[in-house]
Amino acid sequence: MVVAIASGGGHWVQLCRLRPLLDEFDVRYVSVDRSYANDVGAERLYLVRDASRWTKLGLAVLALQMLWIMIRLRPDAVLSTGAAPGLFGLLFGKMLGARTVWIDSLANVEEVSLSGRLARRFADLWLTQWPHLARPEGPQYAGAVL
Repeated sequence: MVVAIASGGGHWVQLCRLRPLLDEFDVRYVSVDRSYANDVGAERLYLVRDASRWTKLGLAVLALQMLWIMIRLRPDAVLSTGAAPGLFGLLFGKMLGARTVWIDSLANVEEVSLSGRLARRFADLWLTQWPHLARPEGPQYAGAVL
């Protein structure tokens, strides 16, 4: 099973652009907005709190929610386009033995996102969508999602 994670807005849009690749797998999605069930089906969407580095208590709640989801699902692979939910998903997925992929958001033109830099430690594959941000030590550039 694959768990695909994205926070709201552009992160979710970019994750949905990967659906043609993901549809051949048993995928569960995790995000922050109930309306996203229209994109993937309610039975395949797990909801978590929307939080950022500016809401410390919210991050703690989000971390516990992601830990619970990862323990329940025990994924073989975890994929994220960001941000905080994906970071926690990669961390806990890695702890449970899953393969992990981080695709930094297309919006991060000048530098890799903070979540992306932190996810580096837990990502088996760490990608940027901008060729000028690729480095030999990572992230790698393999094309843009959008």
